[in-house]
Amino acid sequence: MKRALSKAAVRSKATGVAKHRAKAPKAKIFVALAGNIGAGKTTAAKLISQTFDFELFDEPVIDNRFLRDYYADMRRWSFTLQLEFLIRRVEHHELIKTVRKSCVQDRTLYEDPEIFAKYLHGLGHMTDSELELYLEYFQRLARGIHKPDKVICFDVPHVDVLLSRIRKRGREEERGIQAQFLRGLSGYYGNLPEVLRGKYGIDCLTIDVTTTDIREGRGREEFLDKASMFFGR
Repeated sequence: MKRALSKAAVRSKATGVAKHRAKAPKAKIFVALAGNIGAGKTTAAKLISQTFDFELFDEPVIDNRFLRDYYADMRRWSFTLQLEFLIRRVEHHELIKTVRKSCVQDRTLYEDPEIFAKYLHGLGHMTDSELELYLEYFQRLARGIHKPDKVICFDVPHVDVLLSRIRKRGREEERGIQAQFLRGLSGYYGNLPEVLRGKYGIDCLTIDVTTTDIREGRGREEFLDKASMFFGR
């Protein structure tokens, strides 16, 4: 007599993917997500939080008081926005130090000084003095903070994929983002894993998610398996 399959088993059989068995780290770890705009960091951070029971620290964009103005006039608001992000992310690091469980952060503190500030300066949206002052603030505020134990870097080299994902999620303030802007950011992101390892001493895992949908099915399971192995190494 055949045993009745559970709904989960039927679903797994239909998709060809075994049900993921989360292996949460035994000790507390601090994991952060890095990647270009539209790479999938927010989705990944939420997935890690839900699967491994990590405390989630979202990127401070929804309630950001300068983001809309920034996208409307980058030359006027780039320095202000970078300071805002710096303060909020340092606050996250201070809170993460007090939380007893493992934590996951949507976008790292280090992408601002190593990528966005330098890129915006190169575009002429920040003056030499503004960049120098921003980096001084970063050095002072980031001194002695609790750094991530692990960083997962999402690689999406095809700008058209990033633009498609940005359009689909429909954030009003991001409607004006152009391919050229994302392409310039991608140039900086290519070196980020080595910068994080060499300059900040942070362990990194790079995953190409150009053709991977981590929200469901095999893409989801493969991502969680890679993350689980990375957390334990």
